[in-house]
Amino acid sequence: MRILGIDYGERRIGLALSDPTGTIASPHDTIQRRPGKRPPLVRLAAIARDLGVDGLVVGLPLDLNGRETEWCEVVRAFGDALGQRLGLPVDYVDERLTSVRAERAVRALGLRKVERERKGRVDAAAAALILQAWLDRRQT
Repeated sequence: MRILGIDYGERRIGLALSDPTGTIASPHDTIQRRPGKRPPLVRLAAIARDLGVDGLVVGLPLDLNGRETEWCEVVRAFGDALGQRLGLPVDYVDERLTSVRAERAVRALGLRKVERERKGRVDAAAAALILQAWLDRRQT
C-alpha cells in the first residue's frame, strides 16, 4: 500500500512517498506553486496515479495550541478536492514544527550550503515527516 504525503504551502508543495509495505516514508519531490493561482490538482493527480498511491496524507497547519487556523480551511479544501479527483481517502496530520525538524535534518546531511538551502528539499523532507508520523501512528 503506497501513500502520498503532502506538505501543502503557498509557494511549494512537498511530496513524500511510502514504501510498498507502508512502513517508511521518503521525500519524493517538490512542486512550485504560482502565487494567486489555483492549486495544481491536475498535476498532483497525475503524479499520484503514476506512483500508484492508495491514499493521501496531508499536513494540517494547526497553531501552537493545537487549534485550526484559517490556512487549515484552505489545506482541507485542497486535500478534499485532490482526494475526490482521485477517488482516494485523505487523512490529515498535525504538521506543527515539521518544517523546523526537516530543516535540521537537511542540515545534518552534510550537503554543501547551496544544496542545503534549496527550499524544495526542506519541503519534501517535511512531507516525509508528516507521512512518517501517520505511518507510525497506524502501526501502533
